[in-house]
Formats: sequence, structure tokens, C-alpha cells
Amino acid sequence: MAADEIVPAAASVLFDGVPDADRLAGVLAGWEPSEEPEPGDLVEVRVTYDGPDLGFVADQWGLTPDEAIAAHCGIEYIASFCGFAPGFSYLSGLPEKRAVPRLDSPRPRVPAGSVGLAGSWCGVYPTESPGGWRIVGTTDAVLWDQVREHPALLEPGTRVRFVPQ
Repeated sequence: MAADEIVPAAASVLFDGVPDADRLAGVLAGWEPSEEPEPGDLVEVRVTYDGPDLGFVADQWGLTPDEAIAAHCGIEYIASFCGFAPGFSYLSGLPEKRAVPRLDSPRPRVPAGSVGLAGSWCGVYPTESPGGWRIVGTTDAVLWDQVREHPALLEPGTRVRFVPQ
């Protein structure tokens, strides 16, 4: 099975063209990672913390907005997998105590570059789209560029640190 036929997600893996799904299920049932992956490159993403949900997130965390910004920037995230839209990376690393609920109803329009939180995930919207994540800021980083050697800025394994502008 070629690597480009495997698509990981938060709690599942999508396989395409598996001739014996039962055999694969048996293999996966007992599978455990054998070693920690090598740390990826570090990408710093500059953020203007001006999001409409910054106050909500700060309240959820029991912090002032400035303290919440410092807490968000004090974490080294890992791009765990990509999905939702080209260039959108689900960033792990937010402690469970910092998890925040999604919006009750998604916004019809979230601008490209919006930095958001949902549950214990962090992410940056690569393009304008609907979305239900809590928006804490914006960046002008280009998350997806088809002419770059690696179109996704935050490929799986990339370490990510947010830096206030």
C-alpha cells in the first residue's frame, strides 16, 4: 500500500483500494507505534491577536486576554494531520485543560488566516470558509501555495509556534 493511499485523521485512518479489509482491520487492532517520530521543522506563525473570540477563550481559561495570548504562544504545537481544506493542519499540543467548545452555530464566513481553537485542537484557516472554531487572531502566513515545493506550510510533523505581532 502506497503512502499516498493512507489518510490519517484524529481517530481514524482512511485507506483507499484495500483488497482485504478484514485482514487490515486485524493488523490495525494490535498496532502500536514502535517509536516516537523525529521532530519536524519549526515554523513560527506571526499572529495579530484580534479575534472575536479572544475574550471568550480568556474567560474559559480563567485568564486575562494578555495572559491567554501568552499561554497560546507558550505552546509548541505539532501538525498532526491535514484536512477540512487544502493547507488546513490540525495542530495538537493544546492541553486538555485549555480545550474550548466550538461555536453553537458555525459562522458563514471565516476569513483566511484566522487562527482558531476547537476542543484541544488549534488551526489556521488557509482560505475563507464557514467555520465553527473560536477565532483568537489572524495571520498573513500563506498556508497553501501550489507553486511551493511543499504546498502546505504546516505539513504533518511540523512543529508550530505562534508569535504575537
